[in-house]
Amino acid sequence: MRSRVELMGHSVHQMLIVFPLGLLATSVIFDLLALWLDNTQLSIAGHWAMAAGILGALLAAPFGTLDWLKIPAGTRAKRVGAAHGLGNVVVSALFVASWLLRDDSGAATNVSLTLALLAVALALVTAWLGGELVARLGMGVYDDAGLDAPSSLRSPRERDAPPQGGRVTGSR
Repeated sequence: MRSRVELMGHSVHQMLIVFPLGLLATSVIFDLLALWLDNTQLSIAGHWAMAAGILGALLAAPFGTLDWLKIPAGTRAKRVGAAHGLGNVVVSALFVASWLLRDDSGAATNVSLTLALLAVALALVTAWLGGELVARLGMGVYDDAGLDAPSSLRSPRERDAPPQGGRVTGSR
């Protein structure tokens, strides 16, 4: 199933998500380095990288929502997309809370860093779910996407059996 919003034949959501993923992960790396090296400049870099990542997430989310609304009800893709989207709402909320709980200089506090680390852990799960939507189910890629293809976590034999009414994508 093709993406609802495309630019030059590619899903806008898939183009935009690289920015918040990269920026938010980088912000945590900066904060950890700032703590380890006792470097306030890295804290400031983490502060602004996190702010930019949150803005990027806010920009990418509506395009993902529009794509999700296009997925037929009752399909595995609809369920995976819902978990992906709701998980990313939680990730974004954790990063917003982390950003707001930084100290006056912009440095991460123990609580804000803990929230950011939890957000990164959850983001790994939601990113996998997004990959499952694209690479396995063909969402945003194929008109005849296999929206009910089995999970990539199943055995290769189960996973590569073609679903009814669609293509299996991402199988080797």
